[in-house]
Amino acid sequence: MWRDKKTTMAAPVQYVPAVPPLVNPLEDKPMLDTSKSTLSSSMVSMDSGRTLLGRSLVFKGELSGSEDLMIAGNFEGSVNVPGHCVTVGPEGKVKADIQATRVVIHGSVHGNISVRERLEIHKSGHVVGDLLAPGISIEDGAYFKGKIEIIRENEQESAKIYTPLHAAETTA
Repeated sequence: MWRDKKTTMAAPVQYVPAVPPLVNPLEDKPMLDTSKSTLSSSMVSMDSGRTLLGRSLVFKGELSGSEDLMIAGNFEGSVNVPGHCVTVGPEGKVKADIQATRVVIHGSVHGNISVRERLEIHKSGHVVGDLLAPGISIEDGAYFKGKIEIIRENEQESAKIYTPLHAAETTA
């Protein structure tokens, strides 16, 4: 109990670096589900077939692929993911034309958006550009500036055939 401080050996101290927890991307939920907070309760794991462009990343160029895409950072160029969903996170800033089956926007998008199924702009979303989709929902509080064109089901088939390439051929 009465030990001399000089004779007592202190145990060696081991330093363990703190590892921050992994942040998972937002799972896109329909706007009709208002019982839960979309941002806090809808997290998914990265092994669900989704690619994440992280918050600290800046990417310029053409992006195409065959899986869902979550943009939490800055992207400039064009995005083409037919058959899949593009989600722009709350901190995401996109300056690009987007083509996808579904687009969910929580952040900022400057560019034209063309979707096959549904486009959702949530209240934290900011969109400047033209929208082309069969289903569009804009939540109260969201910002949108541009033109909206709603495609009907019978017009979707003709829209697939009529592209800018074909437009040049018919006028020549």
